[in-house]
Amino acid sequence: MAKRIAIAIDGPAGAGKSTMAKWLAERLGYVYVDTGAMYRAVTLYMLEKGVSPAAEAAVCAALPAIRLDLTHTPQGDRIVVNGTDVTAAIRTPEVSAAVSQVSSYACVRALLVERQREWGAAGGIVMDGRDIGTVVLPEAELKIFLTASVRVRALRRLAQWQQEYPDRPQELAAVEEGIRARDRADSERKISPLRQAEDAVLVNTDELTPEETLARLLTLAKKVTTC
Repeated sequence: MAKRIAIAIDGPAGAGKSTMAKWLAERLGYVYVDTGAMYRAVTLYMLEKGVSPAAEAAVCAALPAIRLDLTHTPQGDRIVVNGTDVTAAIRTPEVSAAVSQVSSYACVRALLVERQREWGAAGGIVMDGRDIGTVVLPEAELKIFLTASVRVRALRRLAQWQQEYPDRPQELAAVEEGIRARDRADSERKISPLRQAEDAVLVNTDELTPEETLARLLTLAKKVTTC
């Protein structure tokens, strides 16, 4: 019987980490944890409560009031804050613009990393984010760094946005600039910056279809679980 391992998938914004991690977990029969959604959920809560993402002390003070849950349903994984399903609401441009700031605070990261490590310790899990292989699950049996060029990531993000919000058009140039700004913020932050773990496998998806990417990740996972 194949052993059940922890798989860490890191990479920049728009690289397709969440989609690939979710698909990989489904194919392996593993639990999928979208850590980015957790940080987005905290950010959404702050915005809705009128807490400025730039006010670190206020963000930290508001954290104890947040009850964050991930639920698995036949319709997919849902993220719930204080009893309210916020799965769709956390994907708005307002949240995207503020999440790097909120996620840079030590109090936020400490709270969520502790929760993530609890889930990862059991194995049989796929977790994606920006510091999973380097900070959250440094002992993960398989680490993958998934990436793509800014242009390709912007095109993918724009297509997704147009499908979900056809009445709220965006320009490709603006999406590209947003991704560049997010890359800078994630790579330059003092706490848990985005970087590839030394033992992570680099997978560039510029020339790969989603199906080809998944096939490559499955091959990597099977090599580890059957050895």
